[in-house]
Amino acid sequence: MFFLPQFQRELLLPHSSLPATGKEILQALDLEQGSFVAIQVDGILQDLSAFLPETAELYLIACNSPEGLTVLRHSAAHVLAQAVKELYPETQVTIGPVIEDGFYYDFSPVSPFQEKDLPLIEARMRDIVKRNDPLMREVWSREKVVAYFEAQKEHFKVEVIGAIPPEESISIYRQGAFLDVCRGPHLPSTGLLGKGFALTKLSGAYWRGDANGPQLQRIYGTAWANEDDLKAYLFRMQELEKRDHRRLGKEMDLFHSQEEAPGAIFWHPSGWIVYQILQDFIREELKDQAYQEVNTPQLISKTLWEASGHWEKFRDHIFCVSVEDETMDEENALDHAKIYGMKPMSCPCHIQIFKQKLHSYRDLPLRMSEFGRVMRHESSGSRLGLMRLFSFVQDDGHIFCTPDQTLEETARFCRHLMSIYRTLGFNEVIVRFSTRPTMRLGSDEVWDQAEAALEKGAKAAGLTLELFPGEGAFYGPKLEFVLKDSLGRLWQCGTLQMDFVMPKRLGAVYIDAAGEKQSPILLHRALLGSMERFMGVLLEHTGGHLPFWLAPVQGVILTVSEKALEYGKEVLECMKGFRIHLDDRNEKLGYKIREHTLKKVPCLLIVGTEEAQNRTVMLRSYAPGESLQERFSLEELRQALEKNTTPFK
Repeated sequence: MFFLPQFQRELLLPHSSLPATGKEILQALDLEQGSFVAIQVDGILQDLSAFLPETAELYLIACNSPEGLTVLRHSAAHVLAQAVKELYPETQVTIGPVIEDGFYYDFSPVSPFQEKDLPLIEARMRDIVKRNDPLMREVWSREKVVAYFEAQKEHFKVEVIGAIPPEESISIYRQGAFLDVCRGPHLPSTGLLGKGFALTKLSGAYWRGDANGPQLQRIYGTAWANEDDLKAYLFRMQELEKRDHRRLGKEMDLFHSQEEAPGAIFWHPSGWIVYQILQDFIREELKDQAYQEVNTPQLISKTLWEASGHWEKFRDHIFCVSVEDETMDEENALDHAKIYGMKPMSCPCHIQIFKQKLHSYRDLPLRMSEFGRVMRHESSGSRLGLMRLFSFVQDDGHIFCTPDQTLEETARFCRHLMSIYRTLGFNEVIVRFSTRPTMRLGSDEVWDQAEAALEKGAKAAGLTLELFPGEGAFYGPKLEFVLKDSLGRLWQCGTLQMDFVMPKRLGAVYIDAAGEKQSPILLHRALLGSMERFMGVLLEHTGGHLPFWLAPVQGVILTVSEKALEYGKEVLECMKGFRIHLDDRNEKLGYKIREHTLKKVPCLLIVGTEEAQNRTVMLRSYAPGESLQERFSLEELRQALEKNTTPFK
């Protein structure tokens, strides 16, 4: 953005009238026309050709700013529609919004588009860019707009116009012979779209998202401020495809899912090895932090979820089971059935354990952890591989403490969590501090204390916080730990929430130093969050190249020929204790190397007649961006591998 204060506007042209449009401001400031694509007037984006008021807060919108990219992509969608209409005049156009990193437009063609049509359409878009047609905004009467699109047999556009409130004016954007209904703003001309765009894929769609409505075809595209940004984006997309955890899960034989078990995972032997090692790692970390591990039921009476507040706030996500009363006859049993909810989180259950005996303040803080399987109802559209499931395991935990312990417990948790993330290869972590929402429980005095403790504790651990005002839970403020992966994507995993509501609602108490009963403060905390989701994040972050201690298969012994088979078996015996296999198939060495490299095996141990004679092994070690090839004796190799068998900090 480029800010234009009022006094500066008055000094632009002292001997003539003030600039009337954004274009004139660009000319007066001698700014390059293509660098700015719109103007923000008192917080509202407008075309550069729009007439400006005498006084206003003005910002010129740069092409590569978030707002500028939105304008650019919106205009790209119009250019796409224009290209389609020129190539396939009988096609009806519908709507074409901006989406993250790009745009799409939905069409109703006479004959379905094919993937091979996309290069042709993109080429026509580039022709339109070369023409540099002005994008001109016009305001028409409703009657004129409807009459025009009815004459063009654009029935979907007529329906769009019918949905515009009567009090709103209707604007039309004209680019060459193509007209579209749109609020704008847009680029001054098609030429400013440049070369930084591409069409990416074709898919099906329904008119207004209604599965009972007309079927359409959707063409997706991406657009950027320049060609270099486009190339960088396309490279990222290629990396994303290669790193997709679902693809890696298949290539590495880790897991699968299927329709008969929606929202759940079938773990294969290799995947379950990784899962268990990761869980054991967290379990050992928690033991060092004096957590007591527990396990609680999955099926809990509705009455507990009502008492905790989850039934009111979380009902749509709870799977319910109705159990008939066996003591009644069949006619009355259903009417008196008991409702149970599948556990969506563990906090009310942990409070039940806390309540089983009377605690003194000397018992606190009491740290409780559980690898608890939970069930949450998620829409089919939101479920994605390991990332969002019906059934998953949380590394759930709760700290029961006194008010004056919250600061130290916060700092302790933050230091521990950051250490775990570094061990797992995540060095960039954003910490969001979410404060009191408008609708909340508890007094301002208690909220002041809770927010101060969270903030001071996090800062005592050396963390920098991003403030998210009003985004806290209704029962207390929270910290969210967001991991940045190797592709720059953000994943919210860990969390620390301060709760002074639920313990009181569920009757949890301790005896303070004065002998009085008090409700403990409850710190809800998660390290990885969902075990399954974190596995997906870790696979995509590493591209499947897991560290040696976590890899399901740590190494494979590859025999060069049958003559080395007996020595290969000897090497396997020597490497007992590691997850190392012997590949003694009668295949070419190059074939075997390629196969195990694709499976992301970190170490390949090559043995041939020379290695058998010298009692050595040729080690080929792979990691992203690097490889190592070195000869070791059997004892040297074992010592080298042992250094990497446990996570290090």
